[in-house]
Amino acid sequence: MKKYNVAILGATGAVGTEFLKLIEERNFPFNKLRLLASKRSAGKVLKVCGKDYTVEEATKDSFKGIDIALFAGGSISKEFAPYAVQAGAVVIDNSSAFRMDPDVPLIVPEVNPEAILGHKGIIANPNCSTIIMCMALKPLYDLAKIKRVVVSTYQAVSGAGKEGIEELERQVGEYVAGKPMTAELLPTGSMPKHYPIAFNLIPQIDIFLEDLYTKEELKMVNETQKIFNDKNFKVSATCVRVPVYRSHSESVNIEFEHDLDLAEMRKALAAFPGVQVLDDTVKQEYPMPLYTSEKNDCFVGRLRRDDTRPNTFNLWVVGDQIRKGAALNTLQIAEVMIKNQWI
Repeated sequence: MKKYNVAILGATGAVGTEFLKLIEERNFPFNKLRLLASKRSAGKVLKVCGKDYTVEEATKDSFKGIDIALFAGGSISKEFAPYAVQAGAVVIDNSSAFRMDPDVPLIVPEVNPEAILGHKGIIANPNCSTIIMCMALKPLYDLAKIKRVVVSTYQAVSGAGKEGIEELERQVGEYVAGKPMTAELLPTGSMPKHYPIAFNLIPQIDIFLEDLYTKEELKMVNETQKIFNDKNFKVSATCVRVPVYRSHSESVNIEFEHDLDLAEMRKALAAFPGVQVLDDTVKQEYPMPLYTSEKNDCFVGRLRRDDTRPNTFNLWVVGDQIRKGAALNTLQIAEVMIKNQWI
């Protein structure tokens, strides 16, 4: 099998660290591996497949000789992606910088792999909550066209990076010690007011927009329509940060164009790659973030009819947003390209 020269931008962050784990677990066919980060992280030594790699400071010349550039996300994506493309690399980017660019495919490999062929050097990884929801929606969309989705998310602090996990841990320690909880990050670092997440829920992820929805909520609307290539597919989202380390949970209400059978829906979900059905109310079995963390699949349960509206159903989906919602999905895009000899 051909091997590829791979660069990872943001190698020391939460998603970058997950890239390295998955490259080992999945025996990703790399030849040379270049780990890139900010000047502050340069010089760190990380072990991959038993070999030590020194993290380098990312510069415009870092992508010479690179075939695949995996970007962990963040504001640096927009700066460095053009340099990587000019150097001949295919960039698979985990930030929001290119997702809604009409020239950039937005890919969930199990949902719309054929759209990869339209890339012009950059491929975008969707928002973590969008990916997890789309994994549950696609097998059902193939049974009956979806008219409308109402989704409420319960998003883990790791969606805010390592700093989100550290803030939750610190606040729990402060609370147990009887000290005031200090908040410096959530709901979003760019705004002046911050709230504790320990023992709390925050109904804001990212900034508010003119229509009173948050930027995170708008991502779920626009990205889902782009992935399914269906502007008639209506989505209404409410995104909430919860005091959970890993794995996002979502309550999804789906209205179809025609009625479906519950057994048929369960069968379609169970047969879909990357989805597991965990739905036994007698045994109290349903997906929970504590048990889906560090798993590659998305888990679906609590499937039932919405008796208030025709052709409408509820389900509960949980997935590890650092894995399937970020690093795994990005790596799977590269794997699809390799398998189909699109690179």
